[in-house]
Formats: sequence, structure tokens, C-alpha cells
Amino acid sequence: MSPFASEAILHWSAVTLYIAGTVGFAYTLIFSRQEKVRVATWVTATGLIPHTAGLALRYIHVGHGPYMLKYEVLSSNAWIAIVMLLLFIGRKPNWAPITLVALPAAILMMGFGLFTNPEARSLPPTLRSMWLVFHVLFNKLAVGAFILALAAAIALLRKLNGASGRWLNRLPGAEVIEAYTVRFIGFGFVFWTTTIGAGAIWANQSWGRYWGWDPIESWSLVTWLAYAILLHARMFFRLGARATAWGTIGCFVLSVLTVLIFPFVFPSMHSAYFQ
Repeated sequence: MSPFASEAILHWSAVTLYIAGTVGFAYTLIFSRQEKVRVATWVTATGLIPHTAGLALRYIHVGHGPYMLKYEVLSSNAWIAIVMLLLFIGRKPNWAPITLVALPAAILMMGFGLFTNPEARSLPPTLRSMWLVFHVLFNKLAVGAFILALAAAIALLRKLNGASGRWLNRLPGAEVIEAYTVRFIGFGFVFWTTTIGAGAIWANQSWGRYWGWDPIESWSLVTWLAYAILLHARMFFRLGARATAWGTIGCFVLSVLTVLIFPFVFPSMHSAYFQ
């Protein structure tokens, strides 16, 4: 069996377990079986075993981290997001309803990557730097935090719209959900800031300049400014809960475009590494 086939089997096994975990969370919330949240959490966590093994096999096969292709970038992004989600749910089981947004988002991300080209590609000399590792790692942490913020924002809107249901009733009040939405955004914003800083240092080492207005650099800055404006408006100008939720969704869409779409659309130094 080829390494690619083994990776695919491991990744699809993980996807199957993640879907089973999502179904488990849906069951516990719809039928008010709070005691089963732990079971759904463990089923989802079990999916991390083949997922981690698939990423490790990928590393052994290509000789570098998940930096180069959609296949490995999206898979590792999903891994980070699911780990962050499970850590949060493990500490706050009453927040299990957000899994119905966050888990499907991670599964779709991972599934999309599995249908892309998994060919091995060597790491160019310009990418061989520890600053690249920091740049990529903090970017993935930021994306994971923004996915949690998206899930919380959607739950917040449902609460504000007066929706009710067993799964919504398990969540805390709108004020608490809004507070955690802002915390998730702040957490992701710190890592996005670090991503840009580490990327600038890496760019100077690789290309002799800190900033070149590359399209991806520019859109990363636009995304950073969007989140900065949202946080500033919420903290200092008392932006309302509904506006905060919609702003979170809008900023998330912008971050997805920046991380997952624009690198494959705009010709740039970044896009050459992610085809």
C-alpha cells in the first residue's frame, strides 16, 4: 500500500469518527441526555488518533510539516480546531451545543482537503526557517480560535432572536455567550498578530524584506484590522451583542478567504507554495 493510500485511510477513519461524534452531540442535545456528552466527546477525541497518525505519516513521507499543499494545510487546520474545541468542552460541558457548528466546519475543511492533490513536494530553501514554523503554527491556532468564536456568535444570534430548544437551553445566557465570543476573538487576534510578525521576520530572512505588499500579506493585514476594529468597538464603544455577533461572522468569512481561498486565487509568493 502506498503512503498516500495509508494517509487517506487514516484521514477518512478520522472523518468517520468525527461525524459519529457530531451525531452523538446532536443526540445528547436533542434528547436531553446530558450524561452522554462525555461519550460524544470521547468518540470525537478518538478520531484524533488516526488523524494524528495520518499527519505523522505525512511528515515522514514528505519530510516537512503541513506547510505546502491544501491537503496537508487543511487537515492540520482541522486537527488544531478540534483539539481546541475538545479542550474547551472538556472544561465546560454546558457549551456542548457549539460543537454542532464547530465540528461540521472542521469536518468540511478536512473533507475538502482530502479531495485535493496529495502529491509530495519538497520544501523550498526559502521556507527552511524556524520562523516559518512559528508563522504556520500561530496561524492555525488563530483559525481554531476564530472557529470557536463563529460557533459562539451563531449561538448568540439564536438566543437574541428568541429561539428556544433543548440544545439552546443548555447554553448560558446571552451575556455570557457574548463574553466568550469576545474572548475567543481576542485569543485568535493575539495569534493572528503573532502570525503576521513571525511572517515578516521570516520574509526578511528569505527574501530580504519584511513587507512587500504581497496580496496574501495585504489581506492578512485587512483581516487583522477587521478583528482589531471589532474588538475596539466592543471594548471601548459598547458595541451591542447582535452587532458583535454579526461582526464576528463577517470577520470569520474574511479570515477564511485570506487563509483558504486567496492563496489559491491570487498570484503571489504565497500561492506558489499552496497549489
